[in-house]
Amino acid sequence: MPAVLYELDGPVATISLNRPEVLNAYNVAMRDALFGALTAARDDPTVRVVVLRGNGPAFCSGGDVREFGSAPSPVVARAVRFQRDVWGTLKALSKPTIAAVHGYAVGSGFEMAMLCDLCIAANDARFALPETGMAMIPGVAGTQTATRLLGVGRALDLVLTGCALGADEARAMGLIMRVVSRDQLESEALALARRLAAIESGLFTDTKRAVTDGLDLPLPAALNLEARLSRRWRSRNHATN
Repeated sequence: MPAVLYELDGPVATISLNRPEVLNAYNVAMRDALFGALTAARDDPTVRVVVLRGNGPAFCSGGDVREFGSAPSPVVARAVRFQRDVWGTLKALSKPTIAAVHGYAVGSGFEMAMLCDLCIAANDARFALPETGMAMIPGVAGTQTATRLLGVGRALDLVLTGCALGADEARAMGLIMRVVSRDQLESEALALARRLAAIESGLFTDTKRAVTDGLDLPLPAALNLEARLSRRWRSRNHATN
C-alpha cells in the first residue's frame, strides 16, 4: 500500500497520508512518497492549489518511533534529508497549500500543518508538540512556525510543555482558520481550494511574499516591499483595462 496518495481534481491536487493503521506515523517511505507528491504538484502547471490530508482516524501522529536511530550514521541521515527536503519544498510552494486536519496532528504532523498556508480542522482534531518529552527538539520547523503564528510566549508553552490543544482552542489561538464537523472537512477543504484556484497564481505568490517576507524585515522595508508588489499589480490591471 503506498504511503502517500496523489489525486488530481481539476486544478486541485490532494495529497493523502496513507498509513492509517499507525495513525499516519511519518516514516522513511512516507517521506520519500511525500517529497515525490509535493514536487509533482510543484512542477505541474495545471495544479493551482494543494490540499494535504490524512486517511483513517488521524491526520498524522508524528514520526514513526520504530525508525528512530535506524540510519547507518548521522552523516547519512543528514545527507538524505538534504537530498529530499520535504519541509522546505512544502513551505516554498508558490501555490496555496491547505491542511485538512482531523484526529491527531502530533509532532511532525502538527508541524506539517503549520507549514501549510491555511489550515481547516475537524472538531475532533488534537494538536501537540511532544518532542521535548522525548528529549528532542521539534525538527520540522515547529519552533519557527509556531513562534510566527503565536508569538514567543505561547510557542514556548507549546514546545516546552507538550500541552495538547483541541480544535476550538487552536482556532482561538490563530493556529487554524476554521473548525467544521468531521463529515464536512473534505468538502470544506475542497470548496476553499476551488476558491483559491480562481486567484491568479502570480497574485497569490506576490501576496504571500508580502506577508511572509515582510515579517523578516523592519517595518519601513516591509511597507516598501508591499508598495512595490502592489504597484506591479495595479500597473498590470491598468494595462489590461
